[in-house]
Formats: sequence, structure tokens, C-alpha cells
Amino acid sequence: MRDAIQRIPGLILQLFRWLSERSRGTWVLVIVLVAAAGLVALLVNGAGEILESIGDEEGIALWDRPVLDWAIGLRNPTLTAAMLWFTDTGGPIWQPIILAVVSLVLWWRWRDPTPVVLVLVVQVVAILTSLTAKNVIGRARPPQMDAVPPYETSPSFPSGHTLQAFAAAGIVCYLLIRHLWDRPAWQRVLIALFGLFYASVMAFSRVYLGYHWLTDVLAAAVLGLAWVAIVVACHRVWRTIRQRRADGPIEEEQARPAD
Repeated sequence: MRDAIQRIPGLILQLFRWLSERSRGTWVLVIVLVAAAGLVALLVNGAGEILESIGDEEGIALWDRPVLDWAIGLRNPTLTAAMLWFTDTGGPIWQPIILAVVSLVLWWRWRDPTPVVLVLVVQVVAILTSLTAKNVIGRARPPQMDAVPPYETSPSFPSGHTLQAFAAAGIVCYLLIRHLWDRPAWQRVLIALFGLFYASVMAFSRVYLGYHWLTDVLAAAVLGLAWVAIVVACHRVWRTIRQRRADGPIEEEQARPAD
């Protein structure tokens, strides 16, 4: 699983070489693809290191038990009820509904189907990545005595709720920031911070409720961000190529001498 994920940066670089051979003026594409490949490589390597620490029972994995104990110590009826409600919003029932509503509203407001397409792609792959990794790795969840009912029994690594939360927050933030690019910078920063806050609280809720270890949510977070980076890079490349094709005939017409 780790080897398959680590091939992603190489595939991005292959795409860059293909574009370089077939496109003119590829500087924008170079910047986007190289930056995306570097970010994805960094994130995927981080997820791999986390997985390796679990297998070796060293490094960050040594914090799994202390962090879970710390989270258990924070529990009280009010906070637990809030965390149960919040974590359900990232589950297999409510999250698709919430994302469908958000993406459809953005489509209606902007008269552009891009939000629906990107959100769908990001979420489908995030779910498939989570399910595949869980079945391949098969890590056990924290002991049931440490968890809050209702109990969850599927494999623990990575946290599906966390992976999907970071993927969803990342792509929605990208769409909003891209649309509001001409607005004051503080608005774009606020959007990014809100997205990070939402995803981070989702990750915290999974540990707080005893459904996942710290390393489960950390790996899920970096995998979610890596997938968003890939989708955003592909979208930027697609928009650049489409814009060139749209501008090409105009440039040729302007360059043609008058009769």
C-alpha cells in the first residue's frame, strides 16, 4: 500500500514531462506540478513514516497510549455528547449529504459545475483509499473499554472520518479561496483557518471518543491533504490547457496579416 502511494509524485512528474513535450510556455504548469509533486512526496513520506513507527512500535507511535489516556481524562457528559454529534457529521450518512448540499449550492450560485465534480472526485477517492488501507493494514482499534458507545469494530488505520474531513475541507477551501481571490487576503486566510479547524476537531473527536489512535488520525490527515494537492494540481493544469485552447485561435487571428 505504501509503495503504491509513493508512486503518485512520479506520476505527476511524468504528466509534467508529457505536457512539456506537447505544450508551449509551460512555466505555469511547471510551477504547479513541481510544487504539487513536492508537497505530495512530503505528505506521503510522512504517512509512510507513521505507518513504519506503528510496525516498529517506536517514534510517534509511542504517543498513542498517552494521548488516548489524556483524551479520556478530558471527558465529561456535555463534551462527549458534543463530540458524538460532531463526529456523526463526518460519518457515511451525514457527510455525503452535507457535501452534496454545499457543492450544489456553489454550483447554483456560481453557475459552474466544478464544485460538484471536484467534491465528488475527492470524496470517492478518499473513501476508497480509507477502505483499502484499512483492509490491507488491519490494525486493531483502541480497546473497547476505552471507547464511548456506540462502538466501532472496523480496522483502525487510517481514520476514515479524518481522511474524508481533511479532503472535504481542503477542496471546499480551495474552491472558495479561488472564487474569492480578488477579495481581501484576511477573508481567504479565515476560510483556510476554518477548514483546518473543522478537520482538526474531527480528528480530535475520533481520539477523544476512543475510536482511533493518534497515529490513525495523523496519517489520515496527511493522506487527505496529499489527495487534495493532487486534485488541485490537476484542476489548475486542466484550466490552463483549456484557456490556451480557447485563446489559441484568437492569437492566430490577430497574427494573420490584413487582406
